[in-house]
Amino acid sequence: MAKTKSAKTIVFTYEGKEYTLEFNRRVVKNIMERRGFDLSEIGTKPLTMLPLLFWGAFQMHHKGITQDTTDEILEHLNNRDVLFEKLSEMYVEPASVLFDEPEEDEGNVSWDPSW
Repeated sequence: MAKTKSAKTIVFTYEGKEYTLEFNRRVVKNIMERRGFDLSEIGTKPLTMLPLLFWGAFQMHHKGITQDTTDEILEHLNNRDVLFEKLSEMYVEPASVLFDEPEEDEGNVSWDPSW
């Protein structure tokens, strides 16, 4: 069985409740992309994309949390520039797994192009 990378997470406590921020393929594909999130638009649409990125990071462990709640939490967090840098890294991690090669050969399928 191939090793899986350890997931990148951010954990913090706000008003006595612990939150874990993380992304997986389901969240990226079924929630973020369907809501129109595009990481490449952060520079041109920061007021839309940055809060959406932050909200999306909650969806794996805190499904149902509202955008208003995450906006309120965001207002109280420090080092937001670093936070968004780390969230961006976390967001692309599920897609990068698609390009990783399996570490073991047993059970892997070889393929050859016809051209």
